Amino acid sequence: MFNPNFKTACVAHACLALAVLLPTAALAQESPVTTINAATAKADVTVETLRGHVSVLMGSGGNIAVFDSPQGKFLVDAGIGVSKDKLIVALNHISPSPLKFVVNTHWHWDHTDGNPWMHDAGATIIAHENTAKHLSRSERVEYWNYTFKPLPQSGLPEMRLKGNRTMKFAGETVKIIALKDGHTDGDLVVYFAKADILALGDNFWNGYYPFIDNGVGGGNVETMIRSVDTALKMTTDKTLIVPGHGPVGNRAQLKEYRDMLVAITANVKQLKKAGKTLDEVIAAKPTAAFDKQFDGFVIKPALFTRIVYEGLK
Repeated sequence: MFNPNFKTACVAHACLALAVLLPTAALAQESPVTTINAATAKADVTVETLRGHVSVLMGSGGNIAVFDSPQGKFLVDAGIGVSKDKLIVALNHISPSPLKFVVNTHWHWDHTDGNPWMHDAGATIIAHENTAKHLSRSERVEYWNYTFKPLPQSGLPEMRLKGNRTMKFAGETVKIIALKDGHTDGDLVVYFAKADILALGDNFWNGYYPFIDNGVGGGNVETMIRSVDTALKMTTDKTLIVPGHGPVGNRAQLKEYRDMLVAITANVKQLKKAGKTLDEVIAAKPTAAFDKQFDGFVIKPALFTRIVYEGLK
């Protein structure tokens, strides 16, 4: 069944994206993508000022990090297209400077659907080459009962990366790091070195069980753990970390998230190796020790157990 408080919860947490992964039978009438887009159209977009001329916009699907300068704005992710007008207001609230660059942390629509209008506003779109492939063709996500159409040419990444890239922009050093095969097969994370702020995309859901795109997206829980390990090595206790969903966090919270992933993966792997079926593994409640801390949104323990179970090689 759909959560009767679904729209309210999504708007309140600004997590209007991949979190609504419901059983296939529940998706027969309406895709969560349709519901999420409708909720996003009604949601407010808020601005949280961090430091070093970096802010975070929340309310258009995934979190959007914004580095602002007189030369222009450098964004991490583009949100959902129905938020265009509200995002423009929020961006102008930060400053009147134009859009210059947008990095897509991965291909999912709640992080890329705004690409076309941002490109038309002057931004160069940057993404991993695998993200560009997903965005250039139809992709069926069975969990969501939805087939995503290719983005128009204007929304496709112009700068396509295979690996890392460092850019100098308006006095800031922007490090773009490829951590693919974690959340998806085309993950990028962005580090604003002077500000000491790391934007991790959906490899980090702060305070929530995450979605991992085991299907068409090519993600995997064990490679996500390795991606988080890499991110931890990039941070100190002073680093601010922008998650794909949830509040801005720190290294201690990222480590707690990583330890949760490791422990639950070990529990599920042990049960699966013993020959337990998916239903038996869910019944064993391998997430129980972490539910109080991470079961705060709609990726419920049973669903996260299934994601881990199905993603293990």
